[in-house]
Amino acid sequence: MGKYILNTETLLVEIREASLKHRVLKGALLLAGSLAMAFFYLWLLSSVLGIDLPKTKLLKMESARWASRMDLLDSRLDRYEEALGTLQVRDDDIYRSVFGMNEIPAEVRSAGAGGVDKYAYLDGLEGDARLKNTLVRLDRLSRMAYVQSKSLDEVAALSRKAGDMASCIPAIPPILPDPSKYSLTSPFGYRADPFDNNSKMHTGVDLAMKIGNPVYATGDGVVSQVVFDFFGYGNCVTIDHGFGYQTLYAHLNSISVREGMAVKRGDCIGESGKSGRASGPHLHYEVIYKGEKVNPENYFDLSIPKEEYASLIRKREGESDAVLTRRNFSLRRRQ
Repeated sequence: MGKYILNTETLLVEIREASLKHRVLKGALLLAGSLAMAFFYLWLLSSVLGIDLPKTKLLKMESARWASRMDLLDSRLDRYEEALGTLQVRDDDIYRSVFGMNEIPAEVRSAGAGGVDKYAYLDGLEGDARLKNTLVRLDRLSRMAYVQSKSLDEVAALSRKAGDMASCIPAIPPILPDPSKYSLTSPFGYRADPFDNNSKMHTGVDLAMKIGNPVYATGDGVVSQVVFDFFGYGNCVTIDHGFGYQTLYAHLNSISVREGMAVKRGDCIGESGKSGRASGPHLHYEVIYKGEKVNPENYFDLSIPKEEYASLIRKREGESDAVLTRRNFSLRRRQ
């Protein structure tokens, strides 16, 4: 494209071609001007008028959708955490307690991750704090749910043995409840010690009776300890009933069981006496639940008719005789 100029000598209009360099420079200036106007226009829309660019608007819409999803996830996690907390309380206070199981330690339930931060890769992202916190929370709840699931598996396994548990709980008096043959001289709780008159905790019940009265196992279990303590309980038997229960029978005159021996409710384990540190002939009886000595009167009823109690003892003796007869018959056949 040329440029029209007036020739002063000939007074004619002539066309003068522009050089290539001139044309390139002119094009560059036009392009630069256009870009400058475009940037100015964008700056005016975004910074002065506050209007988002199309791409920015799309990104903000996408960010809002993800924020809404995060809100929904956090809300669900709140409900799951509340439900899990309720289940944990019921598990410790009801399910595990009923079956004599120890509570799960808090540090195990909290399922702390510890160690290396597995979400450190999110630290460099803009606005990563909420995403990271949600992921950490989700991971922790998943591990807490796993711990709770394993606990319920243990409870379910024990619940299938509920019948065994009923026979193991120490639920009968350790002696024939015949009021003419015994008296409850010292209940559970604080009392004046019969030797020094100081107030001390009495961790069982004392049943005063003549020497030689039969003493019976109050629940199924295994004899865990047979000892003689001259300055304490004298001849003493401890039975482990499982499910968190133990019973102790002290000041016996004689013992008819041995450590490791399985016993059933109603089996005779010895005779009452006054061995050890005793002010008179009596049976000292204790119930221990999950390591704590508790009031035995919460577990037996001394008002039970003596005939009913005697029937239980006779039934147990009959079962023992039947087992012994079968055992002897089996031995004779082997010989």
